[in-house]
Amino acid sequence: MRNTLRRICELQPFYSSENTPEMKERGWLIRQELAESIRNLHEPLMHALGPFGLDFFVEGSDGIGRKTELAWTRFCSKEMSPRPTDGFYVVLHFSTDGSGVNIAVGCSSSRFHNGYSIVLPPEDLDKRCEWARRVVLEDRGSLEPFTDPNDFGAKAKLPKSFERACALVKKIGFDDITDDIAKRHLIEAAEMLRAIYTAQHQGRELSPADQTELDILDITRPASNARTGQGFGLSANERKAVELRAMDIAEEWLLSEGYKPTNTAATKPYDFKASKGDVTLFVEVKGTTSDSAEAILMTHGEVALHREEKGRTALMIVTGIRLRRDRDNPEAVGGILEPLIGWDIDGWLLKPTAFRVSRGGN
Repeated sequence: MRNTLRRICELQPFYSSENTPEMKERGWLIRQELAESIRNLHEPLMHALGPFGLDFFVEGSDGIGRKTELAWTRFCSKEMSPRPTDGFYVVLHFSTDGSGVNIAVGCSSSRFHNGYSIVLPPEDLDKRCEWARRVVLEDRGSLEPFTDPNDFGAKAKLPKSFERACALVKKIGFDDITDDIAKRHLIEAAEMLRAIYTAQHQGRELSPADQTELDILDITRPASNARTGQGFGLSANERKAVELRAMDIAEEWLLSEGYKPTNTAATKPYDFKASKGDVTLFVEVKGTTSDSAEAILMTHGEVALHREEKGRTALMIVTGIRLRRDRDNPEAVGGILEPLIGWDIDGWLLKPTAFRVSRGGN
């Protein structure tokens, strides 16, 4: 691998968008030699990826048609990142001046939202990278040694977007490139990627509304494989564990505030009827593994309740619930409560997600 990485660095200063002899050689090294070198490390890399290493996948590209400033070779879980435009992966980019190779944990510039894959504006791409860094920091306690700038010297628009999508970067200078150093940092990157995949698998990157929309897509468009395409979504047991954890946290808060809560989740379009003196609250609880809750999903009955009883309802959102153990016997822990007492539903933006369509208009 050392000779391949160094040779690509040597070719970088000769970059041309045309298929010059130097670019032909670079393309072969990127797509074939470097990709094969990474495949030869499949055992330690698959081990570092854990359960996400079973469909270990490697590919490289030096541009479609015209050659790109930032040729790349990447590896990933095929399920979690079926294309370079989907998900997170480990990617190798080479500084345009030939000064070194940049091993990065990067992401696509699009993600699932409102039922579809959308292209992210730059500020949202930055937030996505920041989310990935938080996940890795939480998992490992440090981002070292992947703290180098994501500036590889690109000038064109698309290569600049490649740079921006690199959340964690370790640059190996030309003179420091060795097989052992490259292998060590690739394994470290794979371990970081595993943490991100685990967080995605638990729905932490998706809003509660997006998580539920995936369930709807599974029913209405089963052939689309919306969930399995990037490994998103919780099992029925995991969703139940998250729901019960959120209910426990909400009930504890109500009791601490002097309310007497009655669990009505099985019979009413709200989860608790909470009384304190002559005050009665109708409480809706939404629990999620997501790290944020900028959007939630509600049924028609829940929306009607919050409008009809405006001023007498509460929305309690519990984010950041974590799952432990396996999917068949999950344990939900943690969670951050946001209690919205007297919640005004009309202060939020309502968008239809799905419609019940009946024959005969009934």
